[in-house]
Amino acid sequence: MPRTASNMIPLGIPAPDFRLPDPTGALHGLADAETAQAVLVVFMCNHCPFVVHIAAQLAESSREWQARGLAIFAINSNDVETHPADSPDAMAREIEARNYTFPYLFDEDQSVAKAYSAACTPDFFLFDGDRRLVYRGQFCDSRPGDDLPVTGADLDTAIEAALEGRPVPSDQRPSLGCNIKWRPEHQPVG
Repeated sequence: MPRTASNMIPLGIPAPDFRLPDPTGALHGLADAETAQAVLVVFMCNHCPFVVHIAAQLAESSREWQARGLAIFAINSNDVETHPADSPDAMAREIEARNYTFPYLFDEDQSVAKAYSAACTPDFFLFDGDRRLVYRGQFCDSRPGDDLPVTGADLDTAIEAALEGRPVPSDQRPSLGCNIKWRPEHQPVG
């Protein structure tokens, strides 16, 4: 299966602001996380085998991280005309099936994915209390079809450091996954 890697944008950049709807139409954004110790933005979708591979562990870990002060936003930026399995209706079913406790948002015009330089699903961006990027990379070493357990170890290490106010290790490995399904008019250049 084809693999697309994270863009690995520079650490320290500020979190791009957003306000996006969940499948019910309710709007969510960074302003909702004003008191959070750190913020995780995850670009994901329903159908990607790389997301499906980690979804159960992501849901479980997220509940623990949220209880400790992490705000989490998942964003689906895929073109739903070419990939209807990622439609808002399908997102609603995914939220219920996975018992996601974080907002799962739809970036219909793909502007938020572009602002974050998101490239793949899943693509993780962790921001500290000052909303500066401290981690962009993989959930863990496990990939679909290998025998490695899905642990979330890489992201968990970064989140632990961010929540404790410690520096996040800068040696970070890119996430790998399916490419974001860009609408023809939004195809990234280069």
